[in-house]
Amino acid sequence: MNLIDEKLISGKVIAVSMSNTHTFSKENRNKIKLISGYGVEGDAHFGTTVKHRSRVAQNPNQPNLRQVHIIQSELFDELKDRFDIKPGQLGENITTRGINLLELPTDTILHIGEEAIIQITGLRNPCPQIDHFKPGLLQAVIDKDSEGNLIRKAGIMGIVLKSGEVSSNDSIRIQLPPKPYRKLERV
Repeated sequence: MNLIDEKLISGKVIAVSMSNTHTFSKENRNKIKLISGYGVEGDAHFGTTVKHRSRVAQNPNQPNLRQVHIIQSELFDELKDRFDIKPGQLGENITTRGINLLELPTDTILHIGEEAIIQITGLRNPCPQIDHFKPGLLQAVIDKDSEGNLIRKAGIMGIVLKSGEVSSNDSIRIQLPPKPYRKLERV
């Protein structure tokens, strides 16, 4: 795993978004409130048990490891010659800049703003709905590494450890878990 330089682990929030219904895109807000153990207050994925509809159909009692969806705005930069994507449009709650989220290990802790704390649980698995939003986007957010392993670029998921409000321009400080690091897997 090619982890980011441990001395350069900070970034910022550039947008926050939420939707109280199961829409693909989320509306940008001035701030969102994270609630410990539940997620983003008022968001359709708020709760201790899974809220993603396909996962509810499999087992509605499984724990919600997808309380908060975070995506790096650098992905939008990477795709800008083919797709015009704005914060919140890929369903994320928090859009960041300055951190390669995909290289962080499982269980990394994100301290966001003054109080909020999120623990990273894994990678978002982009679904075919993404092509309903913009045709061809699913293929653009999936890649393969040199060994042929699938790379999912559509962001990371986490759970809220400590409640707090999050706004754009909030700082993000990263606390890596103890070694050995575990690579992010799909959740």
